[in-house]
Amino acid sequence: MKVSNASLLALLLPAVSARFVEKGESDRAMLYPDGLPETPKDTTKYHIELSPGNTKWVTEDEKWELRRDGKRFFDITDHPDLGALRASTVSKSVFPKKPTLQKELTPLLKELSKKQMEDHLTVFSSFHTRYYKSDYGRQSSEWLLSQVQEAIKAAGAEKQISARHFKHPWGQNSIIATIPGKSNSTVVVGAHQDSINLWLPSVLAAPGADDDGSGTVTILEAFRVLLQSEDIVKGNQENTIEFHWYSAEEGGLLGSQAIFAEYEKVGRDVKAMLQQDMTGYVTRTIQAGKVESVGVVMDFVDPNLTAFIKKVVVEYCSIPFVETKCGYACSDHASASKAGYPSAFVIESAFEYSDNHIHTTDDLIKYLDFDHMLQHARLTLAFVYELAFADFPKLEGSKQSEYMDDL
Repeated sequence: MKVSNASLLALLLPAVSARFVEKGESDRAMLYPDGLPETPKDTTKYHIELSPGNTKWVTEDEKWELRRDGKRFFDITDHPDLGALRASTVSKSVFPKKPTLQKELTPLLKELSKKQMEDHLTVFSSFHTRYYKSDYGRQSSEWLLSQVQEAIKAAGAEKQISARHFKHPWGQNSIIATIPGKSNSTVVVGAHQDSINLWLPSVLAAPGADDDGSGTVTILEAFRVLLQSEDIVKGNQENTIEFHWYSAEEGGLLGSQAIFAEYEKVGRDVKAMLQQDMTGYVTRTIQAGKVESVGVVMDFVDPNLTAFIKKVVVEYCSIPFVETKCGYACSDHASASKAGYPSAFVIESAFEYSDNHIHTTDDLIKYLDFDHMLQHARLTLAFVYELAFADFPKLEGSKQSEYMDDL
C-alpha cells in the first residue's frame, strides 16, 4: 500500500506533535507545539540508476518509497557520466601480498579509545536529524568538522594537515581531511555523516547512531590516532591519505558522487578507497548463534582490494571476517568504483544480521557495541597505515613483469 506524506502527517500527528524536545534547549517545551508543519509537495524529478543502465525519473517522495522497499540507487541527476573520463585508462589494481607494518602499528593500535568514540557519537546522534537538506544537517557537519580540526590541533599538525568542507548546494557539506605524502597517489577512508528518517525526512527525528554515526566516529578515531605517528605527520609515507565524511549518502550517494566526479575531472590518482558504513551493531548476529565478525562486502567492489582487506582483518583484528553482499549503489564506495577507483566496503556483520533500527527514530546509541566498533577502528587504522607506505609504482611494475612473463 502506498502512503503519501500528507496521510503520514495525519496519522503521526497525535504521536509526535508534542513529543520532540531538543537536547540543550530547555526554554523550548517541544519542537512543534502547534502540530507538525505542512510539508510542501515537491514535484521535482530526479534521475536515478537502480542497476547499471537501469534508470528512471522519480520525485523525492518516490525516492523514499524505493528506499523503504529496500532498493538502493545512485541519484545521477547531476553526474550522469561519472566514470566516463577514466573508462579507457583504468588498469587492474595491485596491493601488497600481506601486511608488513606490525611493529609500527602495534603501539598505535593500543591508543584507540572506545570512550572517544562513545563521547563523539553521543553528541553526533543528539542532533534531531542529520538529514542533508535540513539545518540540523548543516549544524552537525559544522560540529563534525570542528572535531576533525581539534584532532589536527591536538597533534600539533595544523601546518601539515588540513580539513575542509567540500561544499554542496543542499546545505550539509562533505568533509575532507588531507595528510600529504611523498606522492599525490591517494588512499581514502570514508563514512557518511548524514542520517534520515525514511517516513518524513524533513520532520521526524533521525538520530542515526549506527547509520552512519558509528562509521563516522570510527574513522574519526582512526584519524586521531593516526596523527600520533610522527612519520605520518611529517609526510614520510609514500602516499597521500584522505579521510572523507560524505553528505547526502541517503539521497542517492550525492556527496560522494560530487567528490569523485571532481577527482575524475582533475585526474586524481586514488589507489584505494574503503567505506565504513554501520560498524556498531552485533545483536542479531549473536541472537542467530553466529560468531561476531566484520562483514566484508563481496559484490560491486574491487576484488584485489577486498582480498587485501581480509588479510588486514586477520592480522590486526581479534574477530574474523564474514563474506556478505549488499547490492548495487549500497554505500559511498560505489561512487569511487563508478569513477574508476578501486573501492571496498566493510560493515558490522553479514548483511542479513545488520541493524534493523536504521532510518527510524530508534537508531539509537543504546543498541551499539563499542568493543565491536573498536575492531572496525583497528581495521581502519591498519588499512590506511599499511597502504600509506605501499610503493604502488613498484607493485604495479612487478605485476606488469609477471604479465609479460606469462606471455
